[in-house]
Amino acid sequence: MTVSEKRKTAGSNWGAATKLVHGGTMRSQFGETSEALYLTQSFVYDSAEAAEARFKGEEEGFIYSRYANPTVDMFEKRMCLLEGAEDARAMASGMAAVAAAIGCQVKTGDHIVAARALFGSCRWVVEKLMPSYGIACTLVDGRDIEQWKAAVRPETRVFFFETPTNPTLELVDIEAVSSLAHENGATVVIDNVFATPVLQQPLELGADIVCYSATKHIDGQGRCLGGIVLSSKQWIDDNLHDYFRHTGPSLSPFNAWVLLKGLETMPLRVRQQTESSGRVAEYLSGHKAVGRVLYPGLESHPQYELAQRQMKGGSTLVAFELTGGRDAAFRFENALEIIGISNNLGDAKSLVTHPETTTHKNLSPEDRAELGISAGLVRLSIGIEDVEDLIGDIDQALAAASR
Repeated sequence: MTVSEKRKTAGSNWGAATKLVHGGTMRSQFGETSEALYLTQSFVYDSAEAAEARFKGEEEGFIYSRYANPTVDMFEKRMCLLEGAEDARAMASGMAAVAAAIGCQVKTGDHIVAARALFGSCRWVVEKLMPSYGIACTLVDGRDIEQWKAAVRPETRVFFFETPTNPTLELVDIEAVSSLAHENGATVVIDNVFATPVLQQPLELGADIVCYSATKHIDGQGRCLGGIVLSSKQWIDDNLHDYFRHTGPSLSPFNAWVLLKGLETMPLRVRQQTESSGRVAEYLSGHKAVGRVLYPGLESHPQYELAQRQMKGGSTLVAFELTGGRDAAFRFENALEIIGISNNLGDAKSLVTHPETTTHKNLSPEDRAELGISAGLVRLSIGIEDVEDLIGDIDQALAAASR
């Protein structure tokens, strides 16, 4: 047995950090240390008979990089080991992953129940895109299991939510909602971006499908776009396989290679980011210019006990509300010296955004108010800088915002 074969058989027993360095590695005949980057569209067969067998599925191997590619395959296998999933399909972006995970399993006449607290583009998919194909959607307060129960119909096929939510860091009880969905014959799709697979394992808690924007913590260094859908092999074979092959949301091999490099350091980054986020949240909680702080790791968070049950940390993000409204939020952002203004998150660099005017600007004022997205709300994505430097930067920016 070769070293690579031993690694494939032993991978499921490794710890998370080991999986993210060695999992799914497929070396070429040259024995490279770093994963090989296969920049190819198609593959050559030894004979016409071999090509026929490959297309029939009688012979293992790659056919076309839109379907599968060796570098992308390594990324998928590594993510499966981390997530505890049987199979996965890597996508060109996080939104490609979300749209595919939902769209591949519904048809005209079906019904989706979704938590109202979603990233703006995710709400567009369930509120605008799906209804245009005759697929109804009901939005509920994801925190309230009674609203989930009341929304279920005989034709309900999918429950969809993110937890923690963007940007107000609300939580959804994964076990309770998954149990309800399964009682009613629906599948559960979770966007796990804010928690990351390091801090939360939705499949272990009853979810059926997990989506990621790999653009965020998985890359973690602002370099490329990517996404992934993970589930059981049967669900992917029955639902996603053909959709993926024929609609073409595939991830480029180069981006897969970049993401593989990001995975190697993700546990280190996420642990430090989470620890620093907790420190920042505690600091903000005592500041006179701050009206409220939203962070699942704080005992003041209304769902702190749920966070303790289903998460291994409080997230790498902190949301807080400046008492001076939008003007104060803008003054705060503009005064920052270390933290950059960007709508991205999960980066090694700390970033800040104003959801009302960026990520959630397309929601109506009423919808934003319902979600708690006020004019003074700011979302911080904490990076890996020295936390004392970050707190110092935030402190002087809050002083500027209060003038």
